Amino acid sequence: MGQTVAVRVPATSANLGPGFDTLGLALSLYDDLTVTVLDGDELIIDVEGSGAADVPRDDSHLVVRAIAHTYERVGRRMPGLHLRAHNVIPHGRGLGSSGAAVASGVRAAQALLADEVPLDDADLLRLATELEGHPDNVAPALFGGLTIAWTTPAGPAHKKLMVHRGVSPLLFVPDFTMSTEVARSLQPAQVPREDAVFNVSRSALLIAALTQSPELLLAATEDRLHQDYRAQAMPRTTALVQALRARGFAAVVSGAGPSVLVLADGPGARLEAAELAASAVDSPWEALMLAVDVKGGTIRD
Repeated sequence: MGQTVAVRVPATSANLGPGFDTLGLALSLYDDLTVTVLDGDELIIDVEGSGAADVPRDDSHLVVRAIAHTYERVGRRMPGLHLRAHNVIPHGRGLGSSGAAVASGVRAAQALLADEVPLDDADLLRLATELEGHPDNVAPALFGGLTIAWTTPAGPAHKKLMVHRGVSPLLFVPDFTMSTEVARSLQPAQVPREDAVFNVSRSALLIAALTQSPELLLAATEDRLHQDYRAQAMPRTTALVQALRARGFAAVVSGAGPSVLVLADGPGARLEAAELAASAVDSPWEALMLAVDVKGGTIRD
């Protein structure tokens, strides 16, 4: 009783154009969570910031579910908890807010259980994926950087890569939301073979562009698997992506949308993209000039 852990987890952008359900990037926008162990079974949840008015204050809260899931999977009983969450990652914008919640929960549980049941990176990814459903968002939230995530018969796996220092992320966040479930429902069960081959080539090229050759980012972020199918549900997002790409900027839909991520090949190009976006669309978008987060979810002092 009284043990307290503090966790910080970054926002993430999944897919990055062609890397559907595989690639993810951690960004320097963070949710903070503090968890204190209470006597008995009491559960107290305090939330401020993004989405605070809409998230539940009971055991259906996603962070609580992640902590409870971790305790259950290791055969321990979850104690009473006091959660204090400060949310900065916008909800429903394709920036991995649910993945961040799951990642912060399993990281908090890892710290609380450290003296009883050590959990390694593979354990954390498996536990988070069991709740989130896909490892492409939770992997960068947990580990930072650029991650490649895949599934094996033994469970999910990931590889973390360091991004070239010339890559300058720029995020455009709108004042409207998009449901991931709706976005996924717009995709067909099958795609033409040539589209699948196209995305395989672009995904391979994107790894090279992000780690070695940022000048290739525009070609490397081309996609035929998901963005065109979802365009009808996000016309303003599609218009912004098209306007930016027409001027040579590597713009993609962030996750399921509706935010737009630009992977600029330098600070100067990022400023140019921000200026173009301000004049190219008639609806308000918040422009965030971010860095690539390299740490992922961390336990804070």
